[in-house]
Amino acid sequence: MNTILIADDEDSLRLLIRTTLESAEVTLLEATDGNTALEIARQELPDLIVLDWMMPGKNGIEVVKELRADPRTAGIAIVMLTAMGQEQDRKQGLAAGVQAFLVKPFSPLELLERVQAVLRVAQFCQGEGDESAGQRSRKTA
Repeated sequence: MNTILIADDEDSLRLLIRTTLESAEVTLLEATDGNTALEIARQELPDLIVLDWMMPGKNGIEVVKELRADPRTAGIAIVMLTAMGQEQDRKQGLAAGVQAFLVKPFSPLELLERVQAVLRVAQFCQGEGDESAGQRSRKTA
């Protein structure tokens, strides 16, 4: 079973994301700011993070950069959620290492499809079928 970390400072948005992803039969973790998201990611090594760009503490881009700099967390898939929908914002997110980018407001169905697609790609790229990068890191750590 995949583990997904939801990192967003808005309670209502975390609830929407949680409700949407529960149908995917995943284990869900939550963080309300960038610093907590980093702590949880480093401790739990989730398979994917649904990450808001604008949060208290470290913003989403700072979180992505720190995760990518750490060999233990570098392989975690990331879907960025943001109200910042300009092309330059998308480029900045993708350059930092985000696999997918959704602009708020978003369709819950689109979020679910994007998360499932990113997880499939991550699993394929790792070459281990039903195991993801986070699960392998937990086994080898």
